[in-house]
Amino acid sequence: MKDLDPVTLATPFFILAIILEIVLARLGRAKANYEPKDTLVSLAMGLGSTVAGLATAGVVFAASLWVYQHRLFDIPMSAAWAWLAVFLLEDLTYYWFHRLAHERRFWWASHVNHHTSQHYNLSTALRQTWTGGVAGTWLLWLPLSFIGFPPAMVAIQKGISLVYQFWIHTEAIGRMSRWFEAVFNTPSHHRVHHARNPRYLDRNYAGILIVWDRLFGTFQPELDEEPCRYGVVKNLATFNLLRVAFHEWAAIGRDIVRQPRHAVGWLFGPPGWSPDGSRETSDQIRARWAAARPQVTPAAAEATGPTPDARSGSPA
Repeated sequence: MKDLDPVTLATPFFILAIILEIVLARLGRAKANYEPKDTLVSLAMGLGSTVAGLATAGVVFAASLWVYQHRLFDIPMSAAWAWLAVFLLEDLTYYWFHRLAHERRFWWASHVNHHTSQHYNLSTALRQTWTGGVAGTWLLWLPLSFIGFPPAMVAIQKGISLVYQFWIHTEAIGRMSRWFEAVFNTPSHHRVHHARNPRYLDRNYAGILIVWDRLFGTFQPELDEEPCRYGVVKNLATFNLLRVAFHEWAAIGRDIVRQPRHAVGWLFGPPGWSPDGSRETSDQIRARWAAARPQVTPAAAEATGPTPDARSGSPA
């Protein structure tokens, strides 16, 4: 049980599901848009992410084990209640990690590559970061081991979450039943998350449970009258693998070199921050969008969320 890796076990299913979606789309039996070069970039990003994860796995495991040795409680992996508890707490941790990855430029630089595809299909799920370990996002899960959940238990639940999130990267599935849409993250909810429409940007951070977005005010339903447009606001217009992986890190570096005294702001300010206000912040983008639509109420405008690429300050 301790050696269980849900992602490794599910990898053959991932590949078969992508092939099946491509075939069904070609036969006109499913809605799916694939572009060969784009798909290859997604697959290569997934492979690179796996390699990068192995490079930092030792540090992550050692840190988790050290924290666990100072745990507050002894939580048994054999207890059903413990799995329910780690499911809820890990999913809540994922929500805040995902939100942080959109709201602070340092972590957005690590996460942005997942949003660079202008297509939304199962291969997009594999377009993962190469720099998550370096960015230190794994630190957010350490409190679970400090509480008393064994590191293996946390790792298994993280894997389950990633496996769950694979199938929601598709246009082939419309809306699920109302009760399911109310509780769980679904293809409809996650299409909104990947859309670059002003109304949809930076919404629906959920991993498995959409209830966190509903609770913390970041939920936005998919609307029939506004189809999702995918990618970032200023798309990269390239299939260069290194640029997809590192373009925002490079942009941060250029900003720091140009104005080193503002390094903290360039790194940890909200994406779009600049010392002279020359770049649009999330609030400015949201205000501009609302002003162009007088029928939008302030409350509705607040629900639109910020623009990822414009916030990043990247010239991409």
